[in-house]
Amino acid sequence: MSNSSTENKPIIGFTCGDLNGIGIELILKTLSDNRILDFCTPVIFASNKVINFYRKIIGDINFSFTSIKDLSKLNPRQANIFNCWEEEVAINPATLNETGGQYAVKSLLAATLALKEKKINALVTAPLHKKNVQSSNFSYTGHTPFLKNFFEVKDVLMLLTAENLRVGLVTEHLPVKEIVNHITKENIISKLSILYASLKKDFNIDKPKIAVLALNPHAGDEGLIGNEEEEIIKPAIKEARQKNILAMGPFSADAFFARGQYNKFDAVLAMYHDQGLIPFKSLALGDGVNFTAGLPAVRTSPDHGTAFDIAGKNKADPSSFSAAIFTAIEILNNQKRYEDNRRNPINKLSNNIVASAVDEKITE
Repeated sequence: MSNSSTENKPIIGFTCGDLNGIGIELILKTLSDNRILDFCTPVIFASNKVINFYRKIIGDINFSFTSIKDLSKLNPRQANIFNCWEEEVAINPATLNETGGQYAVKSLLAATLALKEKKINALVTAPLHKKNVQSSNFSYTGHTPFLKNFFEVKDVLMLLTAENLRVGLVTEHLPVKEIVNHITKENIISKLSILYASLKKDFNIDKPKIAVLALNPHAGDEGLIGNEEEEIIKPAIKEARQKNILAMGPFSADAFFARGQYNKFDAVLAMYHDQGLIPFKSLALGDGVNFTAGLPAVRTSPDHGTAFDIAGKNKADPSSFSAAIFTAIEILNNQKRYEDNRRNPINKLSNNIVASAVDEKITE
C-alpha cells in the first residue's frame, strides 16, 4: 500500500480507551513510527495532558503532535490531538476506577460524532472496560452495540479478521445461559447478510463463501444432543442460499478448526463469543483486528482488552493496534474500489483482466 499524498490520505481517528489501561500507550507506540504518516492523518481524541503523562512513562519515543480544537485544521505531517476536555484528570495506570471509564466515554462520544459527521474517515478504538463505563448515559456492553445505536442501523456484525481468516459472531457479549435465546433463524440470516455484503464491499471478495458453525457439540448429532441445528441453523442456511448467499454448514466447531477447514472459506460465522474468538485468537497470533461490519462508516479495534496487569509498565505490544489501523485503511480503499466498479462496470472488468494477467505471470 502506498499513499504519500497529503491530499489523498484518509483521516483516522483514535479513541483513548480507559485512561488507566494500555490504550494510549498503544497509540503512542504505533504512531511513533513516522512512516505511518505516509498512509493517514491521525487524530487522537483525548487531551494533551493525558498524552504527555504516558509519553513520559514510555520514555525514549519519537512522538510529536499538534494540539487542535477544530477538525478542519489538521496537521497532515504530525499526529493531531483533539482536546475533548481541558480539566486535570487523575491517571492511575492498572487501576479500575470510575474516572478511567468516564473519560473513555468522553473520547468515544467525541470521536463517533466526528465519524458520523464525516470529519474523519475511519475510527480505531482503544480498549475500554465494560464495567466502569456504565452510567445513565452509557449502558452498552461494548463498542459494537453502542455503534449500532449511535448510527441507528438495524443490525451490525462483530467481525474478527487477520489476513485471510475472518470470524463473525451471531451473539456477542452474553451470559452463556442466554445464548440459545438469541440463536434464531432471523438473527442468523441477518448476520449472514451483513457478512456477505461486507466481504464483497469491505474485503473485495467477488463471490464469498461462508461457513456456518453449529451450536451444539457434534452439530447436535442429528438431534440427539440438541435440535437447534435441525430446526434453526439449517433452515437459516437454506434461506440464505435462496438469497444467493453461498453459506455452508452447520459444521461442528472443534473439527472445523482442528482440520483446517476454515482455509476453504472466506469467512466463518460462529454462534457465540468464545466459540469464534478462542480459535481466532489462537490462529491470529496477536495480529487480530475487530471490525464492525454493517455500519455506514469504518471502525476497527485491536482484538484485546485494557490489560490492566501491564498498564503503565511500558510492556504493551502494539501489533494488533497497528494492524487495526492498516485494516481500516485497506477497507476504505476497498470500499472506494467497490463503489467505482458499481458506477462503472468496465472498471471491474479491467481490474479482473489485470488480476488474471498477473496471476498468469506469477504461475509461469
